[in-house]
Amino acid sequence: MSGAVLVLALAGCTTVGPDFEPPQAPLPGQWQQADSAAVTREPAAQARWWEAFADPVLGGLIALAYQNNPDLKVAGLRVLEARAQLGIAAGTPYPQVQQAVGGATYTQGSENAANTAGGADLRYWEYSAGVNVGWELDFWGKFRRGIESADANLLASIAAYDNAFVLLVAQVADTYVALRNAEAQLQVARDNLGIQQRAVQITEARFRGGDVGELDVLQARTQFLGTQATIPPFETGLQQALNALGTLLGRPAGNLAELLGPTPGVIPAAPQTIAAGAPTDLLRRRPDVRQAELAAATQSAAVGVAEADLYPSFGLSGFLGVVAADGTNTTRSGNSGAGQLFSANSLTFIGGPYFSWNILNYGRIRNNVRVQDARLQQLLENYQSTVLNAVQEVEDGLVAFLRSREQERILAETEAAARRSLRIASVGYREGFSDFQRVLDAQGALLRAQQSYVTARSTTVGSAIGIYRALGGGWEIRAGRGFVDEATAETMRQRTHWGDLLQPQATEPPQKGQGGGRASPDW
Repeated sequence: MSGAVLVLALAGCTTVGPDFEPPQAPLPGQWQQADSAAVTREPAAQARWWEAFADPVLGGLIALAYQNNPDLKVAGLRVLEARAQLGIAAGTPYPQVQQAVGGATYTQGSENAANTAGGADLRYWEYSAGVNVGWELDFWGKFRRGIESADANLLASIAAYDNAFVLLVAQVADTYVALRNAEAQLQVARDNLGIQQRAVQITEARFRGGDVGELDVLQARTQFLGTQATIPPFETGLQQALNALGTLLGRPAGNLAELLGPTPGVIPAAPQTIAAGAPTDLLRRRPDVRQAELAAATQSAAVGVAEADLYPSFGLSGFLGVVAADGTNTTRSGNSGAGQLFSANSLTFIGGPYFSWNILNYGRIRNNVRVQDARLQQLLENYQSTVLNAVQEVEDGLVAFLRSREQERILAETEAAARRSLRIASVGYREGFSDFQRVLDAQGALLRAQQSYVTARSTTVGSAIGIYRALGGGWEIRAGRGFVDEATAETMRQRTHWGDLLQPQATEPPQKGQGGGRASPDW
């Protein structure tokens, strides 16, 4: 018994393996475009950054996607899975084997075996009931490292959920802009088709009057048909954008007219300025950066779990219960068998300390430690790569936003000039002062200018969306809420006993200050 007391006293004194330290992030001091008037150094955008586009339809679509998107639900369920895995790890420091056992066995011994002389019973039934207990003590911190790993994995799953939400919002916004762009392009094509149809009518009237030749009519029809041919691709793009948006909203492809409102072709206005904050904000706001760091923390603890196998394990084992057999006749009444199973004389206890050491597998264990350490180093390098990619995405988004705004301004002037040019050319042709070629050139220039202007507006908005996505905001709205909707949670409760794991929990990561639980925003 003194040995058991000594083992208990020493258990928990040592924790092998590396203690995780957050890796250093390769970040610049400021953004390259920080001197632009359109980029402010204020803290990065608010949680609901999509409100900067002042489009209530977009906000409504994001709300629906938040509630119904299947991929986001899967990410939330993975958080619940990680919570349950943490619960498993949290139970490992306690007695690992606690099994109630019982049964009846019949024995028929060999008369020719050793030690069978002396009238010993060779045939009898034996009955037993009790509890087997096995407890491997956490002498080297193996189980504590396992809990540490599971805890970091839970936080990583929350970061993965946040990242899925950030990407989902950006996808909805991008798809919505693509849809509005297709509608606007269709409107441009149809407006120009009307202008060109009137030109066809004018040339036909002048041809019938003998003022112009048939060439003018044919050229006008060619221009008209060429513009008409651009409409089917835009209609295809519009329908595909509708289909993609429906999928993001968690509904079959179909008519979304009731969600899109009565004003098609209105592209959201990009904000005049974007609060980009400082590059160091990415470590807090970008969920994928936090996920990369927490994945490394998870693996760091796994190295300690593997390293603990290099050393002997210590524990306690035993059996506490009752045992009785037929034909023993050890009681005063002379009775025996199952009827005496729960009498005081049937009580039995077997137990004591043990240790084991996998010496012959030492090379395998050592190489497993190396495997885990190599995986840790991979994840540390992946963290550096994730941070660098995050910086690049913000820088790319900022320069694209600034340049597309400049392009949009130039193309607005181009469209105004092309529109006036067509007006002058059309008047000159009707009055007979110029040939039809000038009208054709002016029509083509107007169509190209309008199409380019619509594209530039969409590009500007898309660049702004890309910046917000790269800054990593939006996930904050889930604070204090569950990771699955109530209908899903109720289904899971009916199927399996989940206890309080389905309830929102405030889970704070150790380094970056992340809140836990999925939020349902006040839309």
